[in-house]
Amino acid sequence: MANRDTGRPTPPTPSRPAPASARGAARLVAALLVVAVAGVALLGLDETASIRGLAGLLGSRSATVGLLAGHWQNDSGATCPDGLTEAEINLAVARAVAYTLRQNGIDVQVLPEYGAQLNGFRAQAFVAIHADSCVDLSGFKIARMTHSDDPEAEDRLVEILYRTYGDATGLAPHRDTITDDMREYHALRRISPSTPGAIIEIGFMGGDRYLLTNEQDLVAVGIANGIMTFLDEPGSAAAGE
Repeated sequence: MANRDTGRPTPPTPSRPAPASARGAARLVAALLVVAVAGVALLGLDETASIRGLAGLLGSRSATVGLLAGHWQNDSGATCPDGLTEAEINLAVARAVAYTLRQNGIDVQVLPEYGAQLNGFRAQAFVAIHADSCVDLSGFKIARMTHSDDPEAEDRLVEILYRTYGDATGLAPHRDTITDDMREYHALRRISPSTPGAIIEIGFMGGDRYLLTNEQDLVAVGIANGIMTFLDEPGSAAAGE
């Protein structure tokens, strides 16, 4: 495309250099996702990018998948000394996951921390995305409600996410830091009892900072792959349709 002021061709945008370490198929998918998400950003699109996603603006409370961006539209969440906030990481990752799912024909709504849409929200899977505190630790963790209406389905969702997220990011599970706040997370109590839900802490903002800020493509692929695997399982609501 030509520059309007000079008439000279606009130099091409440099491509993202390949990461030093290879992580198999997940990295290839992730590299493609970076380009796709960049295109979405240039077009000014976000979580309402699909036609079906526009239903959320009209008051729909149903979707195939619900994603909660932790602390979005409420507070900053955890904050590092240099000002990096959990909320900005959570929202960027949630939007990238949503984009990937939509590219695979899955209807998605991205929800804020305390949105009224959470009340009775119905979906075939729901994942709340958070990041852990800005300390020098590494790892991720996933939990479901302690008193679940469908513990078998939610256990499957949790274990699938553990597998796909670990495979995509290379992070190890940090299960010993799962808290009661995760097991009794307010959003999991507000959504419909028929909606299988989980909360994921995608890494520590201190020890996993590079992954959470520079490799969000891998983070998104790990979550999206887990959700799609869960939806494709025999016996799931989506697979049974």
